[in-house]
Amino acid sequence: MVDRRQVMMGLGGVAVSAALLGRAGIAQAAAKVSAGGKSVLIVVDVQNCFVPGGSLAVKEGDQIVPLINKIAKGFENVVMTQDWHTADHVSFASQHAGKKPFEAVKLPYGNQVLWPDHCVQGTEGAQLVKDLSIPHAQLVIRKGFHKNVDSYSAFTEADGKTTTGLGGYLKQRGIKRVFVVGLATDFCVAWTAMDARKQGFETYVIEDACRGIDAQGSLAKSWAAMKAAGVKRIQSADLA
Repeated sequence: MVDRRQVMMGLGGVAVSAALLGRAGIAQAAAKVSAGGKSVLIVVDVQNCFVPGGSLAVKEGDQIVPLINKIAKGFENVVMTQDWHTADHVSFASQHAGKKPFEAVKLPYGNQVLWPDHCVQGTEGAQLVKDLSIPHAQLVIRKGFHKNVDSYSAFTEADGKTTTGLGGYLKQRGIKRVFVVGLATDFCVAWTAMDARKQGFETYVIEDACRGIDAQGSLAKSWAAMKAAGVKRIQSADLA
C-alpha cells in the first residue's frame, strides 16, 4: 500500500491536471452498487471554511451539497465529520514564522502541509454548511482538535496511531461497506477512504459528490494512493 505521507512529499512538484486521470485511474465498480443496511455514507467536512467564501475554499465545494443530500436519502447509516481545530493549530501557516499557506514543514509525525487558518472551534467557519440536510445522520466525528497533530482522516489522525474510534463504532454496528463523499477529494476524503480500507471495509469514493483542492499535483497523487489501497471510484449514478 502506498504510504499516505508520500502523497504529501511531492507537493513541491508541477501541478498535474485532474483531467488527465480519467476514470481508469482507480479501481472501478463493474455494476450498480447497493447501499444496504450494512453500508455507511461518510460525509466529510462539508463546512463553511471549505466552500466558496471560506478561508480554505474548495472550488465548486458548494455545488456538491444538493447531490450529497440526495445520496444520503438512500442510506440508512450516515456519519458526518467536522474539522475542529484549535486557534493555534500546528497545521496553520500562521503558527510557523516565515511560512506561507501550502508550503510544507517536517513535524515529528512526518510531512505537514501548512494551511490558512480554518475551522477553528466554535467559529462560523467550522459549522456545517447550512444547506446540508441529513437529519437522519447518526454521528458527527470532530477531528483535528489536538493542536499538535493534524487529522485528515475520519478514522486516524496524521500521526498514524491516534484513532477517532470510528472504526470500532462501525464494526460494532455490523457495517461492511463505506461510501465517502465531501471535501476535499485529495486530502480528507482520500485519507478517510484509505483508512477505511485499512480497517477492512469495502470502500467507495463517489467522485461527483466530492471536489478537490489539487495543490501542486495533490489530486493525482491521492487518486494513485487510493487505487493502491483498493478504493473503488464510482459516480452517484452507479448507486443502485
